Amino acid sequence: MYTIKDLLDTEKTIAAGLFEGKTYPWEVLDEIKDFIIELGKTLPAEEYDNPRENVWIAKDATVFDSAYINGPCIIDHKAEVRQCAFIRGSALVGKNCVVGNSTELKNVVLFDNVQVPHYNYVGDSILGYKSHMGAGSITSNVKSDKTKVVVKNGDEQIATGRKKFGAVLGDFVEVGCNSVLNPGTVVGRNSNIYPVSCVRGVIPENSICKSGGKIVKKHD
Repeated sequence: MYTIKDLLDTEKTIAAGLFEGKTYPWEVLDEIKDFIIELGKTLPAEEYDNPRENVWIAKDATVFDSAYINGPCIIDHKAEVRQCAFIRGSALVGKNCVVGNSTELKNVVLFDNVQVPHYNYVGDSILGYKSHMGAGSITSNVKSDKTKVVVKNGDEQIATGRKKFGAVLGDFVEVGCNSVLNPGTVVGRNSNIYPVSCVRGVIPENSICKSGGKIVKKHD
């Protein structure tokens, strides 16, 4: 099973300290809220505005007037939060990220340069450096039977102990338009998901997840 080190370059996020001492990325999900509050208190006032309680926005970030931002939340340098974005809280948005029109975030870490630019839902999830979710693609974070999420990689299964866990995208992952990442999806670095895919389990790094769930390795 992929660990944090396998999936993510933790230097590419203001939340690097959140991952210290953890093995799997989803282990941080219960700690995002408190981490943001404590980190926010240390951010320099000359670089970050604090427009309301537990919300910190870098002065060089762009936030459209119609966006809704609830705390705790940090919007890092040069990020862009576009029209009608809905940030429900416990969201850490990294440098140069794009949170697009009608995109919803809840209990997430977006590493630097992540793009969720059009009609995305990202909940209880972690998106690695320069990962991108195509228009309409979402993370489904609760199983239909409401049981706890298990991450499955062939015969290997890891119980997360969580009822809410969406997905972890490794660095440079591309998710095609209108895809659904089912609870407990883990996508390895540099992998691509075809549009209109229904994805579950672990997708190996440097792979392409095609229609019907067929997975092939990328050519060198």
